[in-house]
Amino acid sequence: MKTKVFTDNITGAAEIIRSGGLVAVPTETVYGLAANGLDADAVEKIYEVKGRPAYKPLSLMVHGSEEMERYCLSVPPQAKTLAKRFWPGPLTIVLRARKEIPSVVLAGGDTVGLRCPDHPKTLELLRLTGLPFAAPSANPSGEESPKSAEKVMEYFDGAIDGVIDGGQCGIGRESTLISMAETPYRILRRGALGEEEIADVLTGGMTLIGLTGPSGSGKTTALRAIEALGGLSIDCDEVYHELLEKDRELISALAARFPSAETDGRIDRKALGAIVFSDPAALAELNAITHRFVAAEVQRRLRAWAMAGGTLAALDAIELISSGLGGRCDLVVGVLAPRSKLLARIMLRDGISASAAAARLDAQKGEEYFREKCDHILYNDGSEDQFSNTCRNYFSEVVKSHG
Repeated sequence: MKTKVFTDNITGAAEIIRSGGLVAVPTETVYGLAANGLDADAVEKIYEVKGRPAYKPLSLMVHGSEEMERYCLSVPPQAKTLAKRFWPGPLTIVLRARKEIPSVVLAGGDTVGLRCPDHPKTLELLRLTGLPFAAPSANPSGEESPKSAEKVMEYFDGAIDGVIDGGQCGIGRESTLISMAETPYRILRRGALGEEEIADVLTGGMTLIGLTGPSGSGKTTALRAIEALGGLSIDCDEVYHELLEKDRELISALAARFPSAETDGRIDRKALGAIVFSDPAALAELNAITHRFVAAEVQRRLRAWAMAGGTLAALDAIELISSGLGGRCDLVVGVLAPRSKLLARIMLRDGISASAAAARLDAQKGEEYFREKCDHILYNDGSEDQFSNTCRNYFSEVVKSHG
């Protein structure tokens, strides 16, 4: 067999693929050894030429995300979110395979990886053939993955039908492999894309609701309504309190600025509150320190939720807007209540005096601020049951509109 090298005109390579042959193709990562992924006999040739173990499944190259449903079952919207951001590119998405995919591709399993390569010649070949390509790296099993057509020829000259010379591959690392066939999603192979980068895109694709308002307004009730709809709720005040107990970097930063609030390596919250709630400048400095730590922990939790398949989350924070977290939300909802109710709830909840509760409220933003900055206001001036029903009804409509 003479191996043909194709450069500009690749119609001959398309004919080889359609007739059941093997063609090495360039991608942004490494060269792949491609065959018609719907032709079991052609796929068998890949295993033979590479010396690839039969138990190792193959992924399919496709032209774009519109082909996901053609070859896969139960495609989650999050898979389309990743494809929109990273395709063409070095990400392989594993989904449940349709019965049309030959068992030799699946190696006895029921899932298949899909990848859209970021190389114009290979994308053109996919378009010309109208077929998915089974295309592992174009190297004998155990050898280094090739980054040039010359290296492919060293490996397979005379053993395959053709090579498309697309120049040197830029990345030189294989694609990252993520399974989205079930939740939680899992990184099966680390590659050109990092897990945090992938999780951040999934996080950006979920519906994120911000809740803000003064202490005692009823934000927790609103959070519970979102939880009942299947959402993740993050109380940023609770996050802050948890970090105060375990994050040594945060504790050190606070101790350096507010030494009188530190005792034996711990921050006394009441002592800290006594300092900042009567001093706006000190409160601003406290927020400047804590917002960075809280934001990092919030992002960690959102990533984990997104990788678990979550599509809805809510953040509760008095300083949601000034901290910058509000800018990340799809919708910012202010929860307000009459001052008399706020004072009563704070006193009961925290066991403090009326004057201490008033000082805490006076240190926070006023009602006009929230009305100006928020997208929507929920006013909590009735019973807890009444407000709970209001929240359930409102957030149900929000989820429907963002679905």
